[in-house]
Amino acid sequence: MNERIQKLLALAGIGSRREVERWIADGRVTVNGSQAKLGDRATRYDEIRVDGRKVTLDDAGTTRRVLVYNKPVGEVCTRNDPEGRPTVFDHLPRAKGERWINIGRLDINTSGLLLFTTDGDLANKLMHPSSGVDREYAVRVRGEVDDALIERLKEGILLDDGMARFTDVRYFDGDGQNKWYHVVLMEGKNREVRRLWESQGVSVSRLKRVRYGCIFLPSNVPVGTWVELGQREVNDLADLVGMERKKTRRMVGREKEQFQRAAKRQKVRQHANSRRTSPKA
Repeated sequence: MNERIQKLLALAGIGSRREVERWIADGRVTVNGSQAKLGDRATRYDEIRVDGRKVTLDDAGTTRRVLVYNKPVGEVCTRNDPEGRPTVFDHLPRAKGERWINIGRLDINTSGLLLFTTDGDLANKLMHPSSGVDREYAVRVRGEVDDALIERLKEGILLDDGMARFTDVRYFDGDGQNKWYHVVLMEGKNREVRRLWESQGVSVSRLKRVRYGCIFLPSNVPVGTWVELGQREVNDLADLVGMERKKTRRMVGREKEQFQRAAKRQKVRQHANSRRTSPKA
């Protein structure tokens, strides 16, 4: 496999192609001891280093992993927050020789389904508007909502950054001023769900993503915890965007032990979360 360096590192899950291009431009990437330049090519058998650290490329492009994370309110979708706020990466398991790439983002006040993968190409494909991957949200709104308002939201509203609309709006629960709706978007502009409702004089008090494409938020994954998807679900994601199916990577040795310890800590957090959220007798 002789590929451009940014594609090779994206296939290995080290970062997105755009990120790697920035690293190359900043002189952070070397190939066989020489500083890489944009346009350079390499194979998985070359020695590639990022910031002096050797990148493992043995399985580059041959496997992929995907996590589902139930994001709580208050976490930000970045690796290192300059304000010191908790991030969505804080409790994820380690991926040896790879790194987790978030598929899309949720703002600090939005909870729910967030996908992570070690396959940069899959992440880019799932996020790109041309793929037409829809996202479903449960939203609690306060204000008067009638059929005419819902039709306007589905037909399209001109926001500051262009036209936006829901492809579907369905009443879910509640009465009076506070009601729950499920809404569907085909792309994820910044705070788009909130801005669409607020453009009609309706405030959003809670927002939770419950589906991304063919993946629903599992009911057995409490807030702040994760689960790794199996081969069938990972295949479904690849099929959704017309990508080649790949095997989920099999862990062995020390990496497997570390993952099992992380999963055990998961169960402790899940138990603690369920005790905090269960009604008192």
